[in-house]
Parts: sequence; structure tokens; C-alpha cells
Amino acid sequence: MGRAEARKAQKKGARRAKGKTGANGKKRGIRRFFTWKKLLAYFVAVCALIVGGAIGLYWYVDVPEGGNAAAKAQSNVYKLSNGEVLARKGTTNRESVPLAKVPVDVQHAFVAVENKNFYDDDGVDIKGTTRGILNTLMGRGKQGGSTITQQYVKNYYLGQEQTVTRKVKELIISLKVDREKDKNEILAGYLNTSFYGRNAYGIQAAARAYYGKDVGKLSIEEGAYLAALLQAPSQYDMAIAGPKGKELAMGRWNDSLNKMVEKGWLDKAKRAKMKFPQPIKPKPEPGLSGQTGYLVKAANDELRRSGVSDQELASGGWTITLNIDPKKQDALKAAVKSQFLDKLDTKTRKADRDAQVGATSVDPKTGKILAMYGGTDYLKHYTSNATREDYQPASTFKPIILAAALKDGSKTQDGEPINANTIYDGTSGRPVKGSTTAFAPPNEDHVDYGPVTVQKAMDNSVNSVFAQMAVDVGLDKVKQTAIDMGLSANAGGFDVRPAMSLGVMGASPMEMAGIYATVDNHGKKVTPTIVKSATNNIGGKAEIKDPIGDQILPRETADSLTSVLTDVVEGGTGSKVKNEDHQVAGKTGTSDDNKSAWFTGYTPGLVTSVGIFGEGEGGKQVSLAGAAGKKRVNGGDAPAEIWSAYTKSALSGASPSKFDLTEGSELDPPPPTATQTQAPPTATHSESPPPTATHTQAPPPTTHTQAPPPPTHTHAPPPTHSPPPWTHSPPPTLPTHDGGGGPGDGGWDLDD
Repeated sequence: MGRAEARKAQKKGARRAKGKTGANGKKRGIRRFFTWKKLLAYFVAVCALIVGGAIGLYWYVDVPEGGNAAAKAQSNVYKLSNGEVLARKGTTNRESVPLAKVPVDVQHAFVAVENKNFYDDDGVDIKGTTRGILNTLMGRGKQGGSTITQQYVKNYYLGQEQTVTRKVKELIISLKVDREKDKNEILAGYLNTSFYGRNAYGIQAAARAYYGKDVGKLSIEEGAYLAALLQAPSQYDMAIAGPKGKELAMGRWNDSLNKMVEKGWLDKAKRAKMKFPQPIKPKPEPGLSGQTGYLVKAANDELRRSGVSDQELASGGWTITLNIDPKKQDALKAAVKSQFLDKLDTKTRKADRDAQVGATSVDPKTGKILAMYGGTDYLKHYTSNATREDYQPASTFKPIILAAALKDGSKTQDGEPINANTIYDGTSGRPVKGSTTAFAPPNEDHVDYGPVTVQKAMDNSVNSVFAQMAVDVGLDKVKQTAIDMGLSANAGGFDVRPAMSLGVMGASPMEMAGIYATVDNHGKKVTPTIVKSATNNIGGKAEIKDPIGDQILPRETADSLTSVLTDVVEGGTGSKVKNEDHQVAGKTGTSDDNKSAWFTGYTPGLVTSVGIFGEGEGGKQVSLAGAAGKKRVNGGDAPAEIWSAYTKSALSGASPSKFDLTEGSELDPPPPTATQTQAPPTATHSESPPPTATHTQAPPPTTHTQAPPPPTHTHAPPPTHSPPPWTHSPPPTLPTHDGGGGPGDGGWDLDD
């Protein structure tokens, strides 16, 4: 035997010794099942099973006769928290039309954006359907990717439930329908069964709902918008959509027209000249008058955010229970009426016709929306003032700046920690330091406060102080804190600039109630939630997220902020909301040019945000000046009066309550040190001279525990209210009203 043969024999013996082959050289154990030949055989067998199963399913699943439940839509039932039926909603608005009545260009607009290869495909998108099945199995929610044929099959033959069984049926029936029906017949069915929002089923109803015309008179631009709507009808309705919804709708509209150009269905030069066709205002559905429509709409919007599609809701069969407490709802309506609406004279005063009230009341421990006021009547004013996000929250934003400072341990530019006792320069019109954007906001009535504590600046909404504080903290950090607490990241005007400090972005009473509820809840995130539960008659259930989220602010930060805002009520601009039985914290606000006025406040168990908005013809924002016969509508007046009357009624019979604040909050400042009892220091961050002789300073009181108080201005008498239980010095006495706006970076808020 040669050396080569010997080595082979040695290796063969070694393999045998390891037990991987038998004496006859064949593999033993589990390896004998995984030879290349057997693996190939397994693969072929699996493929055969899949093909066989698919063929079996294809012959087993028949195309249903007639329409599905969606074609015979049922009512949705809305109930209050006590089980009382609030409304029944769900009459189907559909009028089918032959495809010949739909302009060819409009047909192409739908095909371009929804399924540009519709005329050439086999009716299914295997990749998209497989992805949808996998996501359903993994609980990842709904995914797009269906063809027009599949959407037609889902709309007409099946249903909107998200199950693997339904998706498999959709795939098989779509293959059969594509073979049995002409493409034009499928397209007609798709256009006539789709849901477009505004209770419009089918393209004819949609043409009337959005453009007030028959489908045959739609332009290419209008058709492209209706096509864009199908992805998210309520979110993309330009008459009521938020900034993000409008952006997405415009993107879909442009996509439709651009793809028409790609397919050769639209001339490029003609496309370049096209402008977006604004739809008409929506007409509210009958039966939803008064506050009912606002509550139903808020519930539907929340269900959509929870993953329930527009078409699932429109298909009906849902029982939706709200968190609304009927007694508190009645109390809120009564407070708005007695404290504001009864004082209006809409026949003789134009400003009274422009005034709109919105409010949201939340339980801070559960996040439940207990009461909501959307406007005088849903049928007369479709937009809900409780959830609209287009008016500035003004000085009610200022506590967020202090929250950001306390949360991050921010310091002034002189290295001093920022807290309620930190001294800032309150000179009116003082340019902020450290900003690349020039900004010098005046205070109300251009009053110079000189050296002023953060507490006193919050009490009297000193604009110059909070503009500087926002820069000191970092504008990006301030914005992120606001978003974390519940303000929309897509709020209009929410730009990173010093004017942010004056609340120049858009916000809703519902959002502001959630932000202040987060503070009341010791820093745990509160997302106001109106839906308690929602189930449908086929076993479906909406997944309502827990309104109470993560710890957004450290408890010490939240409690310190509550302490500061309690002082605003005890001795600042919110003095009208004092309550004998319940401790109150809150903040007033009046926006640029008096277009909005706010009071957002809370007790230990109830948070409510009230806003009054000036809305002229065409939805234009106008000044509230002159409404209710007053020169201005200030946050400390009508909004605070509504808040106070409502809270007193809503908490009637409840045990007295005080805030449970942790040690280290600003309620109990540290005792004065030797350095803090010396002569008054100059203001930090000062870029202006000290007050002139017209604002003489009084000697500092001995009770101040960190720094000397701000100057007492001689143009008004001292306050008559009792001092708060902690040892801050009294605030400077000011006129009890907010101010208007002015030039500069985004205008300013002058607060009450």
C-alpha cells in the first residue's frame, strides 16, 4: 500500500471511529437526513405542497355573490361613561355611477397614484400581500401595497378586518375577479365602493361632498385630490387637516399628477401650470347638533390614531363608549354660557360674532377626558375649538420653558442655576443674549421690572425674562421638552427661535390640558383620551393605548413647577380662579394682537384648559378686541372666569384638596444666606440701564430668601390679596390684562 492509500485509510478509520459513518461507509445519525439530494427533495416537496395548497384554495374559495356588510353599512352607537346613548351615526351616502360618467383623466389620476400598472397586472400584488400577512401575524398593523383589484374585492366582497384569513381570501378572489371581469368594470367598482371621508361612499358622493358638483364635471386637479384622499380620508381633508395632514395630502396630489406624466396620460407643460383645487367646507351630518358632533368627531379621530381605518368606522357596527362624564359635560356647557356667551351681542358687535370658545377637562390620574366644549353648535361651526391646533397658546407655554430648565439643571449665562428664585433682568425690550436671532420683546405696557425673580416673572408673565431663559436653556431643549409633554411636533409656527418663548406656535386646549395634566401627575406623561372602549359586531376591538405614559419630567421638577404656578393664582395674573376648597395652579395667556386668550389650570384632581379664539370669515384669525363689550379679552378674565365657574361646579361635593408636593419643591425655599442679605445686586444678563426715576425702587423686604425683590413700580398701588404661604416677596403690581403684539421675531405675548 502506498503512502497516499495509507493516508486515505487512516482518515476513513477516523471517521468511522467518530461514529459518523457505518462499516459500509454510509452516514449515520441525523446527518443521513441532510444529504444534498434529500434537501433538494424536501424543497421540491414543500413547493409542491404550497402549489397544491394554493390550487386547492383557489378552487375552494368562491367569489361571493352580492355585496358585503360594508355595502349595507350599519350605525355606530356612541355612549357616555354612564352608558347613556349619546348618538347613533351611520347612514350610507352612496350613488353608483357608470365608468363612462367619470372623465378619463380622473380615472387615470386614481390609477396613477393607487396602482399605475393596473391595466397590465394580474389583479394581485404578491409581495405586498405577503408583507401584509406577515405584519398581521406579527401585530405590526396595517400595510399598503394592494392593487386596485384587491381593494375593490376588500371593499365589495369582504370586509375591513385585519386577519390572515381575510387577506388570503382577498388574494384568491382578486385573481378570479381579474380573470372574470374587464378592467374597466373593476375600476368602476373600485371608484364606487371606496370611502372618501365626509360620509361619502363612491366617487359621485365624493365629488358632491368636496366640490359641490357631479363627477362628470371634475377637473384633473380635483380628481387627483379625490384620489389622494383614499389613503387617509379624514387626515387628508384639507378643510380640517392639521399641518402634517395637509403636507401629506399635497404630496399625494402631486404624486398622482407626476405619475400621470410618467405614464403619458398628462402633458408635462400642462402639469406644470396646475394649482391645487381647494375643496369646499364640509357639511356636518344631521343628528350631531350641539356638543354631540364635537364629541363624536373627537372619538372617531382618536380611534383612527389607534389604528381603526376610516372605512372600518364607516362600515358601522361599532359600540363606542366615551370617558365623558355627563355631569361635568353639563357643567362645562353651563360655565361657557353664563360666563361668556350670555355677555355677547352678536347682532350689534362684530367682535362677538367672531368669538369662539374651546375647552377640555381631564382627570390627571387616568388621562380620561371628562368634559369637552367644541363650540356653540357642531352643525353651525364644524371645526372643534377643543381640538383645533391653529391658535397660539401664548404665555401658557412659559411653564414649559421653566420645566425644561429645571429638568436639565440649566444655568444662566452667568453660571447660576435656574429655579424660581433666580434673578433675571426684567427690562422691557431688552435684547436677548446668546442668540443668533435678534429678539427684544417688550413687556406688557412696556413696564421695566428691573431685577426680578423667575417666580415674579411667571406671576406677571415678564416676556423679557422668558425670552432670555429659553436661550439659556437651549431652544432645541425647550422644543423637545414641549413635544415630550404633549405638544404636536408639527404645530404651525413651532420654529426653533427665541419667539418660541412667547408661545407663538399652534396648540389646542386638549393638548394644553394634557401638558398641564402631566405636571399635575408629578411628571408622568398624560395623553388626554376620550374613548373608553370600542368594539364592533364581528368581534373586533380597538386597542386604546394607556393614557398614562412614562415619567417625562422628574417628580421634583413637576412639583416645583406646580409650586410656581400656585403662586400665579395666589398673587399673579390668575387670581380670579382662587378656590376656597381646592388648591389651584395655572397660567394665563393672551396672544399677539389679542387673537386668542387662555387660562389653563388645575387642582390636584382636575385639569382644564379654556381658550377663546377670534375667528372671522373664511376662518381668518382676527382680534378679540371689543368682544363682550371689553377693550380686550384677557386670559385672566373670560377664560379664567369660565374655568373657575366650571371647576367649582365640577368639584362640588368633593373633599378639599391640596397638592402633594415632594420635598425640594419651590414651596419651601432655603433660608437666606449672608450673601443674600446684602445690598441688592445688579440684574443678571442685563444689557439695559436700571429703571429710571419714574420707577423708583422700594427697600427689599426681609422675607426674601435668595435675592432682593424686583422694584416696586410707583404707577399702581400695592396688591390687596394675602401673601402666599411661602416666602416670596409680593409681585410688582400691574394692570390685570395681557398685551398685544409687535415687531420682531414672530411677535410677542403681553400677558395679564
